[in-house]
Amino acid sequence: MLKEQIIYFYYTKHLKSQEICENLNVSSAYITKIIKQDSRYLEEKQYRKNISKAKRKLDQNKFIKNKRDKKRLEDNYLILKVQQEQAARELSKSKYLNNENFRKWNNSAYIYNPSKHRYEFDETLGRAADVPKYVKERK
Repeated sequence: MLKEQIIYFYYTKHLKSQEICENLNVSSAYITKIIKQDSRYLEEKQYRKNISKAKRKLDQNKFIKNKRDKKRLEDNYLILKVQQEQAARELSKSKYLNNENFRKWNNSAYIYNPSKHRYEFDETLGRAADVPKYVKERK
């Protein structure tokens, strides 16, 4: 009866020897002895090996993907940090911010007009009196 349970758990339920050991309260050496006597042992061993190989491949792919994502985040952070430092340097050069630097700092608020060769403020955003309406293109 015990041998049949061991064989059932191992070959049908595909439990590991240690799990069977805990369920049936039997030594792992005894379980291994019973399992190896069965004719399906080599086939089951190959089956488990293939499953393990596939799982290892999935885990490896997941690890590589996580590593790439982490690297991408670090790169994005570094790019943003450099941009922030550059903006801070540009803004701290003088007490007065010229129109061109103001346009660069607020580049999403200005739209380039190629016919007039200048950047024009997007009036839909609402403009304060001290914000330039347009900034001539630097040649």
